[in-house]
Amino acid sequence: GNPHKPTLSVQPGSLVARGKQVTILCEVTTGAQEYRLFKEGGPHPWRTKNTPKATNKAQFLISSIEQQHGGIYRCYYKTPSGWSEHSDPLELVVTGLYSKPSLSIQSSTVVTSGETVTLQCVSQLGFNRFVLTKEGEQKPSLIRDSEFINSTGQFQGLFPMGPVILSQRWMFRCYGYYVNSPQVWSEPSDLLEIHVSEAAQPLGLSPNISHPKTVSQHQDYTMENLIRMGVSVFILVILGILLFEAQHSQRRTQHAAGRESSTFFMVAETWG
Repeated sequence: GNPHKPTLSVQPGSLVARGKQVTILCEVTTGAQEYRLFKEGGPHPWRTKNTPKATNKAQFLISSIEQQHGGIYRCYYKTPSGWSEHSDPLELVVTGLYSKPSLSIQSSTVVTSGETVTLQCVSQLGFNRFVLTKEGEQKPSLIRDSEFINSTGQFQGLFPMGPVILSQRWMFRCYGYYVNSPQVWSEPSDLLEIHVSEAAQPLGLSPNISHPKTVSQHQDYTMENLIRMGVSVFILVILGILLFEAQHSQRRTQHAAGRESSTFFMVAETWG
């Protein structure tokens, strides 16, 4: 039968910024001397590699990736027994062709571990779709159709996320693209990091990576608590003294009034 289909991959990854270098690899289990790479909608073959000796892979270099390189690729190879099957499709996405959108939390809220949040990707450009990617992952997390915001004249994609998990890092970027060129994306948004706390603290939103609280910060909090406790005790002591003085003054007033009434009684008897 026909030779087994090859495996197609790309280095450093399938999501590449405009102008960067990428290498597309077509690999086989048995040796081959001629490899062909083609892109859907482009010339067939797009590129051909011939080797004097049978090898188990061919490298196709793109020294500076541009808009026209974004697309779906496949490869196949030739052996003495004939042409192989086509490889599985490889999607190569070029980013940085349009200005970056902005990514934020849709509403300011207090979120604890286990709850959900909604991220909002917004652009002045009329993208048909928005893509959300999680840092450290090559594949898009979510894709959403664009919605027009009447109040601002902008376009947005809404991404419900969660449940968010305590101590897990949630860092995202978003992109926009047009459906007529789905492998050509905008510049990435600034990085958005979500900080989740068990203590139901507000979400920390920053394009910069936050650092864990240091020991000195915890010591500052301890000192603040001690000061608060000291002030509270001082106020209680003052209130106690004032209450004691008030009660003591009341007793003296009552005692003086009693003495005056008994004197008056004795005088009345004398004159009687």
